[in-house]
Amino acid sequence: MASLRLSGLTGNKRLIITVVLSTTLLLTSCTLDGGTGSGNKEQSMASSEREYLAVSDNAGAEPTIGQPVGSAPTTLVKKDILIGSGAEVLPTSTLTVHYVLISWKTGKVLQTSWIGQPAIFPLSGVIKGWQEGMPGMKIGGRRLLIIPPELAYGPSGSGPIGPNETLAFVVDVVNVN
Repeated sequence: MASLRLSGLTGNKRLIITVVLSTTLLLTSCTLDGGTGSGNKEQSMASSEREYLAVSDNAGAEPTIGQPVGSAPTTLVKKDILIGSGAEVLPTSTLTVHYVLISWKTGKVLQTSWIGQPAIFPLSGVIKGWQEGMPGMKIGGRRLLIIPPELAYGPSGSGPIGPNETLAFVVDVVNVN
């Protein structure tokens, strides 16, 4: 590494350069976790910037879904993979969707509609995470929903869904009524 020689400088010039260099070193060594260097980068990122899991954007085909990355989010995450152009989902809508459900903990697929016909149901009749996460989506869109237990099945679980399980859904809207 090249060395910096301040011996030829005097007075204010030497003082200014010393202060600038000291400040630069101090600022570049700062961390967001109080200086310990052990901060969780995922927690310091805005949820819209964080990569939770990879989802393919091949419209009309079953999505390819990667493994969950990092710790499960504690709040509802909505991330549009494809933006639709049809009718918009409202809280009162009846939806026709294809979906894949995976367990955040294991990364395994728990349910999918892609092996048969799309699912049809009133949005008001499903878990709170869907009720909060689906409005605004449009026909033709694909959205990733990551739903914490309190907006899903909570401590009781349901069928293949364990107690207090964080769920990840990839949802394609086929129709809205």
